[in-house]
Amino acid sequence: MKLHLLCVGRLTETYLRDGCEEFSKRLRHYLPLTVEEHKEHKTGKKPDIRRIVDSEGTRLLERIPNDAFVIVLDEHGKTLSSRQLANKLEQHMVEGRSCWTLIIGGPYGLSAGVRQRADMVLSLSSMTLTHQMARLLLLEQLYRSCTIIRNEPYHH
Repeated sequence: MKLHLLCVGRLTETYLRDGCEEFSKRLRHYLPLTVEEHKEHKTGKKPDIRRIVDSEGTRLLERIPNDAFVIVLDEHGKTLSSRQLANKLEQHMVEGRSCWTLIIGGPYGLSAGVRQRADMVLSLSSMTLTHQMARLLLLEQLYRSCTIIRNEPYHH
């Protein structure tokens, strides 16, 4: 099974880039991973947030493979423990799913169209996280899931 991460915005902080690179490298030992960054819209003094979110959503929807299981990250989504996420991943691997597409929106969130396309809406925390921090946490949790599935000692 492949993992396909769609993100609005680039990683601007060195520590986040380094962390994401490290967990991406570790994760690729278990599953193929692609990470796509989509340009974040620039905002002026009076940004049209709805237009920005809709435009970003259109670009994201175009990049979702037809057969993908789509997971959208949102603070109002379902929370899972690390073991529950690992169980879901393992179940889909056993069922022969070809791809998980995981979507992280920009600072203004995701469009209704992207949310409607989601097979699952996932929350990493009930606290608000930056979209850049969410990427690091998601990659770490996906790596942790793989070590849980393999019964390796990373997860205690």
